[in-house]
Amino acid sequence: MADGFRFLPAALAERLDGLALALRRPLPGGQQGLHRSRHHGSSVEFADYRAYAPGDPPNRIDWAVYARSDRYLIRRTEDETRLRAHLLLDVSESMAYAAKLPTACTLAAALAYVLVRQGDAAELHPFADAPQAGPPTAGNLISLPPLLLALDGLRAACPGDAAKAMHAFADQPRARGLVIVLSDLLRPAVEVASACAHLHQAGHQVALVQILDRDELDPPFTGVVEVAELETGRRAVVEVDGMRAEYASAVRNHLDELARGASAVNGSHHLVECGADIERAVRQIVERL
Repeated sequence: MADGFRFLPAALAERLDGLALALRRPLPGGQQGLHRSRHHGSSVEFADYRAYAPGDPPNRIDWAVYARSDRYLIRRTEDETRLRAHLLLDVSESMAYAAKLPTACTLAAALAYVLVRQGDAAELHPFADAPQAGPPTAGNLISLPPLLLALDGLRAACPGDAAKAMHAFADQPRARGLVIVLSDLLRPAVEVASACAHLHQAGHQVALVQILDRDELDPPFTGVVEVAELETGRRAVVEVDGMRAEYASAVRNHLDELARGASAVNGSHHLVECGADIERAVRQIVERL
């Protein structure tokens, strides 16, 4: 792609060219990505087979294959093999800290590029406490620029609630697919786990991509400091040295609980620090989906 996109410079796109995204866990309906049908033409044309599942119309079983193999297989079309990824990107005010929002936007751009380059589709849904309308679905490299330009215009400027937004998205009638949540996830882990379960019940696979700054994981401050919460303005005076071990333990527990909540619904949790190498981060995310 031509250079000129803030969050997907040409050098990054070139490094991502050999990367492929495929789900190891089955999605309801069969969309897996890395489909075999990228050059099969019309979406109603035959692409490949999948195993029959309860609820599938019997008339879609290939009886000729059954006669040869004694296996119930459903003929899939190209449209069924195409993965749709929903990129839920947090633009609440807490994402304004350090470089969290730019990091999230760069990850979103890179993941969208990997998806459309392999023939799948990506949708962008910015959110604070509810998903916002994003640009049109990017289904190929020609339709990707509007998504990249939309990322350029995002600002973190209002209070938010990632779990609430995830629940709202699960309630909306959308094509089943991979929901990638890009957020600092500064909510109680039990609330996020409940939202993951809701998305799973709606037929989606969930990937939590948590973006935090190193200062949030290991505060560099010492002595007595005044801290302020970005989204509420609440302030507190704390003695950092006396609470450092307790804080570190709370952070580890929070990350572990988020990972367990995602894993409970066959999802995944990925921690990315601000300033991380984006190519490496994307590769690690893709490898664990």
